[in-house]
Amino acid sequence: MTAQRGFARRTVALAVTASVAALTLAACGDDSDSKASGGTKTGGHNAADVSFSKEMIQHHRQAVEMASLAADHASSAQVKSLATKIKGAQDPEIKTMSGWLTSWGEKVPQDMTGMGHDMSSSTPGMMTDADMGKLEKASGAMFDTMFLNMMVEHHEGAVAMAKTEKADGSYRPATALAADVITAQSAEISQMNKMLGKG
Repeated sequence: MTAQRGFARRTVALAVTASVAALTLAACGDDSDSKASGGTKTGGHNAADVSFSKEMIQHHRQAVEMASLAADHASSAQVKSLATKIKGAQDPEIKTMSGWLTSWGEKVPQDMTGMGHDMSSSTPGMMTDADMGKLEKASGAMFDTMFLNMMVEHHEGAVAMAKTEKADGSYRPATALAADVITAQSAEISQMNKMLGKG
């Protein structure tokens, strides 16, 4: 009996030691995972994914607002066609990112477009209220040139934001959307520069 008790005690002690070691390793693994993904890996997304979605929604909304002006203000068929393409691509992306935020328990940013809310200081490539006012008043060839120059800058900001998301984000659909933004908007930047005679 004594030998059996001794054996049982050693078995329990070994089991406890193994459990503690496993827990310690798991804790270390969790710590490195959370650091690698920005510290909040809940539900497969992190803080970078949330920031990207919130900022890109507002960024896209302004691009859609700018593109919507082209129908009545632009003189170039090329500019009108490009504006329709931009609106067609970015409207669904706004809905997609809004869905992510809702599923993560995050607030979808209020739509501030056309409400005099200037976000240009905090988000790359965003136009100021004054810029938007000038664009709204322009027409014909002047609108075309202004629109293209502004949209190049706007797209460059979006590409920069998307590159940050690709580097720091952990939610695969968000990093995939960021990659799509980089590809599509880089191509449109080249197209617009050619239309401006810069390419």
